[in-house]
Amino acid sequence: MTLLLRLTRGIDALNRAVGWLAMWLILSATLISAGNAIVRRAFGTSSNAWLEVQWYLFAAVFMLGGGYAFLRNAHVRIDFISSKLSARTRNWIDVLGIVIFVLPLCVMMIKLGWPLFERAWQSGEVSSNAGGLVRWPVYLLIPAGFALLALQSASELVKRIAFLTGKGPDPLDHTGPSETELLAKEIAAAEAERAAQSGHQKS
Repeated sequence: MTLLLRLTRGIDALNRAVGWLAMWLILSATLISAGNAIVRRAFGTSSNAWLEVQWYLFAAVFMLGGGYAFLRNAHVRIDFISSKLSARTRNWIDVLGIVIFVLPLCVMMIKLGWPLFERAWQSGEVSSNAGGLVRWPVYLLIPAGFALLALQSASELVKRIAFLTGKGPDPLDHTGPSETELLAKEIAAAEAERAAQSGHQKS
C-alpha cells in the first residue's frame, strides 16, 4: 500500500500539471475568441483556422480536465444525500463507482477513440472548412483525456481503499479550505513566484 500511495502522488502531480495547462488554455481560448470577434466586426473578415483553434482549445480543456476535476473532487455530487452518510459509506460508494462505472468507461472510450486518431493521422484528415486545420490533434484528445481520467481514478481508488483499511486519511473530508480557496492560494503563489523570477532576471 505504501508503494501504491507513492504512485498516487505521482499521478496527482501529473493531473495537477495538466490542470494548470488547462487554465492557460482557457485564457488562450478567451483571447482568441475575443480577437476573432474584433476582427470580424472591425474588418468584416474571419479565419476558419483561428475559429477551429478556438474550438480545439475548448475541446482540450474539456477532455484533459476530467482527471484534474476528479483530483479536486470538483465533479458533480448529490451533496444533500452524501452529507448525511458516514465517511466509510461515502468512500465505499466511490470505490464501487470507480470500479463499476468510471474505469470501464475510460477503457471503452480509449479503445473507441484511438482508432479515430490513428485513421486521421495516417490519412492526414483535414477539416472540410476552407483553411481549416488537421483533425488528428483533436481526435487524440479523446484517448488522452480518458487515459488521464483512468489514472486519476486509479489514484483515487487507492486513496479510498487506504482510508477504509486505516492506512490513510479520508480523501472526501471537506473540513479544510474549499476548492476555490485552495485554487486561489495556488494562483497567488504561482504569481508571486513568477514576479520573483522576473525581478531576479532584471537585476
